[in-house]
Parts: sequence; C-alpha cells; structure tokens
Amino acid sequence: MTTALVILAAGKGTRMNSDLPKVLHPIAQVPMLIHAMRAGSVLSPEHTVIVTGHGSEAVAKVARAEDEGAQITVQEDQLGTAHAVAQARSALSGFEGDVVILYGDTPFLQPDTLERMIEARSGNDLVILGFEAADPARYGRLVMTGDVLERIVEFKDASDEERSITFCNSGLLACNAQLLFSLIDEVGNDNASGEYYLTDVVEIARRRGLNVTAVACDEAQTLGVNSRADLAAADAVFQARARAELLDLGVTLMAPDTVYLAADTVVGRDTVIEPNVVFGPGVTVESGATIRAFSHLEGCHVSRGAVVGPYARLRPGAELAENTRVGNFVEIKNAEIAEGAKINHLSYIGDASVGAATNIGAGTITCNYDGVMKHKTTIGENVFVGSNTMLVAPVTVGDGAMTATGTVVTRDVDPDALAVARAKQENKPGYARKLFDMLKAKKARRDKKA
Repeated sequence: MTTALVILAAGKGTRMNSDLPKVLHPIAQVPMLIHAMRAGSVLSPEHTVIVTGHGSEAVAKVARAEDEGAQITVQEDQLGTAHAVAQARSALSGFEGDVVILYGDTPFLQPDTLERMIEARSGNDLVILGFEAADPARYGRLVMTGDVLERIVEFKDASDEERSITFCNSGLLACNAQLLFSLIDEVGNDNASGEYYLTDVVEIARRRGLNVTAVACDEAQTLGVNSRADLAAADAVFQARARAELLDLGVTLMAPDTVYLAADTVVGRDTVIEPNVVFGPGVTVESGATIRAFSHLEGCHVSRGAVVGPYARLRPGAELAENTRVGNFVEIKNAEIAEGAKINHLSYIGDASVGAATNIGAGTITCNYDGVMKHKTTIGENVFVGSNTMLVAPVTVGDGAMTATGTVVTRDVDPDALAVARAKQENKPGYARKLFDMLKAKKARRDKKA
C-alpha cells in the first residue's frame, strides 16, 4: 500500500512570541518541520503535503529545500485540525493509499512508531497514536475496549472516571485517504471554539461500524512545542539522547552536558571531545580525533588523529586531513589542510590549501577578500610560514619555501625560496624619552583645562 504524509504546519505559535513561523524554530539547529519530514520519510511516501498558514512562503521554502517534491497547500483561516487536513484534499485527489497525519511542531516521532501504525492499518480502518502520560493533565483521553478505540474524550468533557485514564491522544493518525476525507466531511464545529477537530473522526468512524484502534509510543515522541520553554526542553531532550548515543558508540565526552550537537553530527569512536564544544550542522569527525575545549565546528570534516582547539573555529568547507593540528584561536574556512600540517595558534586560513607537513606560524592571515571577490591562497608541502605573515591572495607559496616573520606576501614564492617583505628597522637614540615627555606634558595641559 502506498503512503502519503500530511504534515500540519499552519500554526502561528503565538506563545513563541516570534516573527518566525513556529515550525521553523530549530531543534539541534534543524527546523522542527524538517525533523517531522525526516521521521516520515521512512515510509517512502508517494506524496508529502505540507499544510501551511502563517509564514507560508518561508515554510514552503524550507520544506522544498528538504524535499523538492513536497506539495504545499495553504490553510487561509485557522479553523481547526480537521479543517487543516481538508486543505490537502486537492493535492491527494485520486490517491487511493494511506494518509499519515503528522505535526510540524512534534519533532521526536521515531520511524519504528510510524511503521507500527502502518502495520496496524492492515487490520483497522483508522489508527490513532497514543501514549501513556506521566501527567495526563489536559490531554484528550483514549477510551479503549480491548484493542478497540471507542472514542477520544477531551479533558473538559471527560467524566471523573475518564479523567483517570492515562492513555492519551497524540493527534497523529493513519487512515485510507478517501475514507479520511469522507470522515472529515462529517466533522462539525459545534463546540466552544467553533473549530473542526480531527479527533471527531474517531466517533464518526465508530458510528459507521469501522474498526478503530490505537498504537502506543513513549511520551517523549509526542512532545509538542508551543513556547520558548517547550523549545528549550525539546532541545534538551534531543541533546541528552544524542550524547548518550555517542557515548554508546565509543566517543569520550569529558563533560557531556556541555557538548552541543547538531541533528546530523557524526563522530567516530575513540574520539575525545572536551568540555564546551559546539557542533553546528554538517560536521563529521573521524575516529581517534581530539576536539579540545571551547571549539566551534560547522560544515567541516576532521580526519583521524587530528587535534582541534582549544578555542578553535572550523567553518564550512574546512577539511582537515589525518594528524593535522589546529590550535587555540585559529579559524579555518573553506580550506584544505593536508596530512601533518600544523596551524597552532592565532591564525586565519580561509579559501586556501595547505600542503602536508607545513607549519603555519602564529598570527598568519590569508587575506582572501578584496572587498568584492574571494581569492585563493595555495601553500605547498613542508613550508614554514613565519609568525605574523600576511598572504595576500591570490598567491602561491611553493614546496619547501619559507616566509620571514612579519612578511607581507603579495607575489608567488618559488619552491625552497625565502620571502622577506618588511620595512627596514631604524633605532633613534633618545627618541622614546623625548616622545614620552612630550605626551606627558600634553596630557598635563589637558587635565589642567579640565
């Protein structure tokens, strides 16, 4: 049976107090909507329909960047969840498979849960996802008779007996597409909010004599985000889970709670990560590397045996080969650092390639930007770049060459050559004392006037 995803992403998220649509707020530096889309992708859906509302253009852009085939439909008026699903009708016209309803602000749904929902669909007309709540609070209760879901009762309408139920509604469901839209056609809005609730399809289905059941998952998978506090809590849940996975994979985290991971961070075993390291999107660290304290990595690749930091920054396009050294207060951007090369402190290497076994001295800068365009610096193998060297790109330093401390390199340096480009030093006897006396007298006059 083919499957379609309908992801509800129309909410403004008033409690977020933000101009950004709620579903675009990030968890582990990835928008919540993308978390939902990636969870649903395990079903290999034939259609993915995103129901947008507030900030529709921004939501659509993010969705299509993840899946260029995503279909976008707009819920112009926010009239409830059943009304939102109804907006996907035209996008799924003629589709005979199953629809799985997801929410763009529920980012932790696991693939195996979706698979179990689809399995349950083989013997039931409608499948609801529920969870055992530690604190049921005001969740809708799932009233079960054996495996049969009789109805969903909202907290405000529940009896004391029904309120004692801890099996609660997540809002997610699976159903044949045409049947689902048929059920939605019967949903009314005779309630305090005047909205069309998707939960009403259960009662309608039961009236028709259809088979309805509920599949259970752990409560953490159903965690929704409606406020900044919820967002912080959700991110903490992700981080705790991701850190635990790294530890299980053989990665050493010296202070786990201080390491921040992105959704796609990949770290090989026997890597050591010191405290207060931040991983942005797109980072791969191979086995046996060391990431020292207070480093920030994004969009980069770190090979085996490399040492990064402390206080290093690897920006997108940084490619570190095996056994490289990038030390304190070094920034690498869009640069390839070959095996055994060292950039140990206080340097910026951008839009460059650095050859094997080359040593970059402190305070070196590749001057890659002319105010309009970026230019590349090429440094060969076994080069010694003296401290405080400025390499004005585009420029090439040949294999085995050397630059003197304080050199400004504006022309290519031949292999094995020494580049020296600095002004001649002059020492003027007694001038320091004269200058200090003059400055002190000037300061005294200014203080007297004040």
